[in-house]
Amino acid sequence: MEKPGSVDVIVVGSGVVGLTTAVVLAETGRRVRVWTREPAERTTSAVAGALWWPYRIAPEALAREWALVSLGVYEELAARPEASGVRLVEGVMGETRLDGLGSWAARVPGLRAATAGEYPGTALRARLPLIDMPVHLRHLRERFLRAGGTVEERTATDLAEPDAPVVVNCAGLGARGLVPDPAVRPVRGQLVIVENPGIREWLVSTDPVAGTTTYVFPHPDRVVLGGTTDDDDWSRVPDPEVAARIVERCAALRPELAGARVLGHRVGLRPVRETVRLEREVLPDGRVLVHNYGHGGAGVTVAWGCAREAAGLVGPAASV
Repeated sequence: MEKPGSVDVIVVGSGVVGLTTAVVLAETGRRVRVWTREPAERTTSAVAGALWWPYRIAPEALAREWALVSLGVYEELAARPEASGVRLVEGVMGETRLDGLGSWAARVPGLRAATAGEYPGTALRARLPLIDMPVHLRHLRERFLRAGGTVEERTATDLAEPDAPVVVNCAGLGARGLVPDPAVRPVRGQLVIVENPGIREWLVSTDPVAGTTTYVFPHPDRVVLGGTTDDDDWSRVPDPEVAARIVERCAALRPELAGARVLGHRVGLRPVRETVRLEREVLPDGRVLVHNYGHGGAGVTVAWGCAREAAGLVGPAASV
């Protein structure tokens, strides 16, 4: 149990949504502690491809607003890429049309139709935040600690357990058992990490016939190749055959990847829900519980927008 008055808010979960929410709360004057079952570098967020783009997330109108708030923050963080892990990178989003997007697209830097020379099909070109997640999670944790926050490796078994006036539930897939909320389910994503042979631009390509999405996300020292969307698959073990197919698809798009040295394999379980749950609940003893989970594969894209809304639901620092 916490000492009475030791913290104002306990945030459960240390993925990108949990840490970002904790940063926003701590930097606005709350005394915040993060409870995490495992270090941030072992969360699903740590293996995310992490290109900013509203992706399979609802409610759509709110998600676009959250995404644009986050875009503004990432643009600021990109001024210090070595520290924040955020860079603004040019690339092509295949099988996507400008008229298929909403008014939010006008805010995206450099967004335009790709030329035939840039992509053999309908596509858009843009300069988007591409995030090195291990670096970014470390940045968030250090920023949180500088703001006076504390981190405790501790597994929550009940959301009524934390002894604080406010609990913020950012448990991701863990919310399935913790809330419990059976509407949260895993969508497995497998990635291959290879040495960067000189690729500077990202690329996303969708094959509607095969039902696959292929992506190439370059970082200075490596390239993240993906991916898969395996519904209700709980396996965290990389499949060698799937990995080989990922490399093959990526090399078909960027031939210089053929033969690139493989540095590692990653698997993450996206916490998918029909709609994000971002709402305030009052517990029987009068304490406040704020839910902020169910972001699927778009957690990075909406993290800052959702964090600021969650902080608003917590209430002013003086009243916590």
